[in-house]
Amino acid sequence: MRNGIVLFTSDRGIRPAALAKAAEERGFDTVYVPEHTHIPARRDALHPTGGAELPDDRYLRTLDPWISLATCAAVTERIGLATAVSLPVESDPITLAKTLATLDHLSGGRVTIGAGFGWNTDELSDHHVPAAKRRTVLKEYLEAMRALWTEEEASYDGEFVSFGPSWAYPKPPQGRIPVIIGAGGGPKTMKWIARNADGWMTTPIETDIAEKAAVLRKEWADAGREGEPDVRILVAKKPAEEDFAAWTAAGASELIWGLPDAEESQVLGHLDKMAARLGLGPGA
Repeated sequence: MRNGIVLFTSDRGIRPAALAKAAEERGFDTVYVPEHTHIPARRDALHPTGGAELPDDRYLRTLDPWISLATCAAVTERIGLATAVSLPVESDPITLAKTLATLDHLSGGRVTIGAGFGWNTDELSDHHVPAAKRRTVLKEYLEAMRALWTEEEASYDGEFVSFGPSWAYPKPPQGRIPVIIGAGGGPKTMKWIARNADGWMTTPIETDIAEKAAVLRKEWADAGREGEPDVRILVAKKPAEEDFAAWTAAGASELIWGLPDAEESQVLGHLDKMAARLGLGPGA
């Protein structure tokens, strides 16, 4: 399994580029950042943990994910550039397709979109995304962006996205940019992933991961998809031996380890300990 790191980026603490450079030097495979455009002061939506209050104020302070990853790309050569998670439906899909294709082009094909449906329905509402239709909106956004990435004259006609025959370059070096959905692994989500995405990223409170991954693989086969879905594990606690066994049974491709949103020396010290524990390093 690969090893990635996720930083809940904010306007304080270590800069994403400094972290990405250090992570690449220590042998990590991917750097992830989150996205929230804003947090409405009055909010009806509960946090995914079930609380009415946010766990802390980082949600109010997140940096733009694509600008953050662009700074990471500029100082690295190998490490993957991803989100955990981004909210594509909060951007214009044509503009976002251009942003992502440009980042993928300039980074040499290193981008993966870790996308969510959006738990904060008040935030979505400000972007004119109806909560009850957010899965449909994301489906259309992804289909429209893929058309722009892969077709010489792209067009799309949906309920939420519509444009006539258009030219759009650059095209992603990967051909298309992989999309991993970060969401609770219920049956509805697994069916959606099998039809619209490339894999699943677990939530911090996920349980029974191997069983849920098996459901995803069945849906994948039923949808006539080739290959295997990409399963990535967001590690939310100190893992025991049985956790690693469960992740192996789930066919996980990558473990994503969290880092504190803190000043640079503290984060790099944490990164060093993590790399040593995982047996990583320039020569590993």
